[in-house]
Formats: sequence, C-alpha cells, structure tokens
Amino acid sequence: MKILIIEDENELANSISEYLSEESYLCEFARTFNQALDKIEFFNYDCILLDIMLPDGNGMKILEELRKQDKQDGVIIISAKNALDDKIKGLQIGADDYLTKPFHLSELAARIYSVIRRKQFGNSNTVRQNELGIDLLAKTISVHNQPVTLTKKEFDLLLYFIGNKNRVISKSTLAEHLSGDFADMLDNHDFVYAHIKNLKKKLNEAGCGNYLKTVYGTGYKWEG
Repeated sequence: MKILIIEDENELANSISEYLSEESYLCEFARTFNQALDKIEFFNYDCILLDIMLPDGNGMKILEELRKQDKQDGVIIISAKNALDDKIKGLQIGADDYLTKPFHLSELAARIYSVIRRKQFGNSNTVRQNELGIDLLAKTISVHNQPVTLTKKEFDLLLYFIGNKNRVISKSTLAEHLSGDFADMLDNHDFVYAHIKNLKKKLNEAGCGNYLKTVYGTGYKWEG
C-alpha cells in the first residue's frame, strides 16, 4: 500500500514515514504545494496525508485538484488548525477524514487502514473470493482454510489486484505501486514479473483458482 505524505515539517513527515514503514506501507513525500501537485498528477496512492498549511499554497486546492481529476486516492487532512469550518470544507470537497495535530501515530495508522478498507474493500476486515480468504488486519491469507505464506510485496500485490478487480493494470503501474517514484529510475520492470510469478505459483500450489490473468502486451487483471 502506497502513501503520499504532503507535509512541510520534516521531523513530523519522517516520523510518520518511519512508523508507517514498519506497518508495511510504502511512503513518499511532498514538502511543498508544487511538489504535491506534481505527485498527484503523475502517480496514484492508496491514501494521501494532506497538510492544508503549506508554505507555498493551500492544501485545500490540492484536494480540489484531486477531485477535478476524478482521482480515487483516499485523503486524510492533517492540520494544526482545529477550526470547524476547515473540517467541514475539507470533508465537503472530498476528504475522507480529518486529524488535528498533534496526534498519536497509532491513531493515524488506524485511520489510514479504515480509509483504505472502506474505499477498496467495502468496509470489511476480511476479503473472500470462493476458496481464497484474506484477513486485512492480521495481513494473512488462506486457501481452502489453509494458511499460505506470502512476502510483504506479494501480499501487497494481491491486495492491489483485488482492490482493482476486473481492471487491467500495466506493469509500469505495478512497478510504481511497489517502488514509488523510484520506479522511474529503473531500467526495466522485470522485478514486477518475478513477484507476480511467485504469487501465482504459491496460490496455484495451494489450490487457488486462476484469478490472476496475464493480458498480453498490456498487463495483468484479477478476475472475480
């Protein structure tokens, strides 16, 4: 799962990143208004943490731009301002949640999980497709009620596919999801194929149906 932290306070941004990385999230940063605009234009995120008080612009404008582009990224506003009208305006524009500074990182992580669960998995802690079961809280999967061990990348890929069920996803999009903007610096995306190959092998050996399809010349699609 990929998170964009739009925050100009370096110490806070780094603390959030360190905590969320331990929770298996991939974090990217935007320290300014213009950096944030570039990020949301070219990349997609599972959740965006948005500080509305940026040195070179108003974070509400970023939220407006997200909705103008019809982006489906989850958004949690994090701000030192506790004014009721800011909360109302942010939620009306399209934010999914609002958290006032200072806050506990554990609460932030819980809210991120809640936003992603609500937007991608129908507000459920478990996902089931026939013989395949996924426990989102425990981050475990089972096939025919038997546990299957996946790496963090494989588990992340599986959730990404199921969260985008029946959509064709390109290899470059998957590379960006797994590696963030670092993917642009790579010569190729063969590592994506390696992760997908291992994921399919583990699922097939456990007796899982062949839901993950290769769309030749385009990418991959999870059918269900």
